[in-house]
Amino acid sequence: MNTQDQLKKAVGEKAALLVEDGMKVGIGFGSTVYWFVRALGERVKQEGLDIKGIPSSILTGEWAKEFGVPLTDFATTKELDITIDGSDEVDPDFQLIKGGGAALFREKIIAQAAKKLVIIVDDSKMVEHLGAFALPVEILQFAWERTAYEIEKLGCTPVLRLKDGEPLITDNGNYIVDCSFEKIKDPADLDRKLQSIVGVVETGLFIDMADTIIIGGSEGITIKEK
Repeated sequence: MNTQDQLKKAVGEKAALLVEDGMKVGIGFGSTVYWFVRALGERVKQEGLDIKGIPSSILTGEWAKEFGVPLTDFATTKELDITIDGSDEVDPDFQLIKGGGAALFREKIIAQAAKKLVIIVDDSKMVEHLGAFALPVEILQFAWERTAYEIEKLGCTPVLRLKDGEPLITDNGNYIVDCSFEKIKDPADLDRKLQSIVGVVETGLFIDMADTIIIGGSEGITIKEK
């Protein structure tokens, strides 16, 4: 296991300790969240922890089943006590870029549903300004070229995300365009402008949603509270 994976494992295990008996838990997606789900499953087995999780992606749901984390859905659970998720970038104001794993729409739903959103990252994801990581924007397949054209007017180059040479299809049946803004000066304003474009389903900008950031670095784990 390389150093970065060790950091991801450490913060995932740390986050699993935040889950308490009786909680409804939103489970995000990504390589760091994998370690959280694995550690949470161990707690369920060893401590008899009585929890229910709602996954943000099909793959996250498969991890939960593999590691013994009980699942529920929004048909029976309308609010979550806590959501644990990763991030592609985190700025000093706790604003996020997410969606590198193509699950941003469902991730935003479980983030909004939670009383507390905890973001788990290694220190490479902490940045001064959002934007070096191309911003994922989920868009409808229909007339996607038209939607991308409107997005481009905001000052970026939208690139349709591919998988095995074909357009990547999200769990919701949509496309993703990755938008290179390089430096996003006002994330909230950009999010509003993107959301106003017909054909945009959701953006990877998570504005004023994160409450706690757990960061793994060479000197150990740091926890930042908003």
